[in-house]
Amino acid sequence: MQTKKEKLKLKKEWYLKKLGKKIFELRQKSEKGILLFSYEYDLPSSTLSKVEKGQRDVQISTLARIAESFGLKTSELLNLVEEELPEGWSFIEK
Repeated sequence: MQTKKEKLKLKKEWYLKKLGKKIFELRQKSEKGILLFSYEYDLPSSTLSKVEKGQRDVQISTLARIAESFGLKTSELLNLVEEELPEGWSFIEK
């Protein structure tokens, strides 16, 4: 049986993958490769790559820059991710 800490870690990893996938999809729609996108918005390509793969827990300031690069507010980007979450999904066990 998983501990609360293990469950939280799995949920975090899953959420970061969902976030990364959404960022990847938006970047693909912009028709920009990762290097050009990173250069234009002054983001390290290695950071963006890890975020898109769900391998990095992105800082809020970086997330805000990424959102703005798509013409979105940070909350709008997060709402796009949350729309794809299962009904009632939560980090916190109730």
